[in-house]
Amino acid sequence: MAEIAYEPELQPASRDAIVDGLVAFNASKTGDFNGPVATIGLTLTDKETGKIDGGLTARIGYAWMFVELLFVPERLRGQGIGRELMLKAEAVAREKGCVGIRLDTFSFQAPGFYEKLGYAVFGEIADCPPGHNRYFLHKQLS
Repeated sequence: MAEIAYEPELQPASRDAIVDGLVAFNASKTGDFNGPVATIGLTLTDKETGKIDGGLTARIGYAWMFVELLFVPERLRGQGIGRELMLKAEAVAREKGCVGIRLDTFSFQAPGFYEKLGYAVFGEIADCPPGHNRYFLHKQLS
C-alpha cells in the first residue's frame, strides 16, 4: 500500500523520483528508441536594457519537439519575430532529427498564427480557461 501526500509546492526530489520512474517505464515500452532528449531556448533580448524579455522554450523527446512557451513583447509584435522564432525552432527540430512539432495555445493567443505556419489543430478543450478555448496543434516535418 502507498500513502498519498500533498505537496503544495512540489519538491525537486519528489519531481525527480516521478520523472525517473516514468522515463524508465517509457523506455521499457519503446525499446532503445528514446531519440535525443533536450530542452532548448530561443531568446529575445532588448537591445536597450540587455535583458531577455521574450522568446521560445521547447523540449525534444521521442523524435518530437514540444513548444512549451512562446512570448513576443508588445513592442515587437507585427514584425515577423514570432514567425522567425517558430522557423528557427523548426530548423532546430530538423537538426535534432525530429519528425514533428506539437504545441498548444489559447483562443485569446494565436491559433491562427500557427495555422498560417502549417500547424493543424488536432484537439480542443472548450471553456479552458472559462470563456476561452485551448487548442492543440501539430506539424509534421519533412
